Amino acid sequence: MAENNTLLIFRNRTLAHFLSMRVLSGLAMQMLTVAVGWQIYSITGSPFWLGLVGLVQFIPMILLTFATGYAADHFNRKAIVLICLLLCFCGFVFLAGGSFNKIITREMILAVVFCLGAVSSFQGPSVTAILPNIVSKEDFPRAAALQASSFMLASILGPALGGLLYAAGPFVVYATGALFLLISAIFTLFLPKTYNNTKREAVTLKTIFAGLSYIKSKPIIFGAISLDLFAVLFGGATAMLPVYASKILMIGPLGLGILRAAPAVGALIMSFYLAKHPLEKNVGKTMFICVAIFGLATIAFSLSKTFALSLVSLGILGASDVISMVIRSTLVQLETPDNLRGRVNSVNQMFIGTSNQLGEFESGLLATWFGVVPSVFLGGIGTLIVVGLWMKFFPQLLKVEKLTAQEV
Repeated sequence: MAENNTLLIFRNRTLAHFLSMRVLSGLAMQMLTVAVGWQIYSITGSPFWLGLVGLVQFIPMILLTFATGYAADHFNRKAIVLICLLLCFCGFVFLAGGSFNKIITREMILAVVFCLGAVSSFQGPSVTAILPNIVSKEDFPRAAALQASSFMLASILGPALGGLLYAAGPFVVYATGALFLLISAIFTLFLPKTYNNTKREAVTLKTIFAGLSYIKSKPIIFGAISLDLFAVLFGGATAMLPVYASKILMIGPLGLGILRAAPAVGALIMSFYLAKHPLEKNVGKTMFICVAIFGLATIAFSLSKTFALSLVSLGILGASDVISMVIRSTLVQLETPDNLRGRVNSVNQMFIGTSNQLGEFESGLLATWFGVVPSVFLGGIGTLIVVGLWMKFFPQLLKVEKLTAQEV
């Protein structure tokens, strides 16, 4: 029986190493986002090139999805993560050197970002599949909440630290990020080898697409992943934050920074709460309720005319999102056999990346057609419609009682 607090989790030194690796590598990548954005815009003066940064990160994830999942299921996941961290370290060193010597170009930045996107695509499925091998099934919900906390902590501190260090120059940001990645790699050395396949499957279309086939055969997993996909796709309020900050709330760039941090702060507080008080019943209903709250918070934000209400709405949005994220990640990991976790996680990673990117595009497209406020409002309504439809399409997910492997 798992202890009803987080002490057991913190006593797990392997988990401590894992979470330390996740925080430091997350900080580095968040700092990179800030530095690359400022640097490439200072070179080009064009928003178009800012859009290209996101695109070149997205392309390798889509192209490599099934290959990365196959690799995570047929090779040592610890080794994959270690190699990926070291390759990211090399990319950061390259950017630091080019910035220090003032020879960096926009093309060089995009090329490195593309390579880092490809490396991250390989790292994602493997690092996600490691967690179930270092904690018990009983403690996994707490561990998933702590992992969410580490991600949110990096999301809050990384951009702030990157912006602060950028005042001394992009070289300082990249060099600090490289140091974080190197320390992350050292923490990875203390993780166990997490690879249980004794027989390597041949590279065929069947084995490569096995993760997608497995997801389609499991209504609970398919429902959880697709619910998140469409909820985020329609509820992309954060993409419109610059417009709200400048045109509606009139709060300037400092206010924009606070708005951007609000969802992560709400998510961080909730993830710490879940680590201490894991969900024990009515898990399926809770997930649908939280996604509905996400939609309602989006609607509230869309109609807000005050800074305080906007902050509260975004905080609730982040808190509700992290609950559904912890439920989804726990169900996916516990429902999936270890020899398929890499391939299932790669598909899940693609869904999440697609929903984030297409969600921003959807918000921008609707804003162009109907205006900013109506576009965010309609996004919230769309999320509520998805919740209603998914409750009908996936009754198995609605009936899930506990965060344990389900008999279906």
